[in-house]
Amino acid sequence: MAHAELQLDNQICFRLYTAARLMTQAYTPILTALGITYPQYLVLMVLWEKDNQPVNDIAHRLVLETNTVTPLLQRMEKLGLVSRKKGEQDKRQQIVSLTKKGKHIEEEAYAQIPSGIKDQLSACPLKLEDYQRLEQELDAIIDVLKK
Repeated sequence: MAHAELQLDNQICFRLYTAARLMTQAYTPILTALGITYPQYLVLMVLWEKDNQPVNDIAHRLVLETNTVTPLLQRMEKLGLVSRKKGEQDKRQQIVSLTKKGKHIEEEAYAQIPSGIKDQLSACPLKLEDYQRLEQELDAIIDVLKK
């Protein structure tokens, strides 16, 4: 007999996992048309907010380990989306910068992603304030789990 606390339907982690997986899946056709993956899109968003960042800062912003972000950045560099160079003050530090191609994708992403995702979520009964509250609630969970 399964304990109620161990039933799948009673697990917030399963709902979060499923929502995250399906949300990423919703982005896939749009990102594929742009020639990037979802993790690459996340890195690009960090750099669109502020270009020329150390690898450690990008990893911190994405709540990932540096050794997870580094191979991703290497692939992005091969695709011509970013460039990496040694830091001026600290030669051990790598600074990641957008290339012309990486900057250009921002305009394409802006033209396609918000409207494309909004269309996919149009059948969802949530209102703007529901999404804003959900963001705050998820941020609270993330903040607790990051510690």
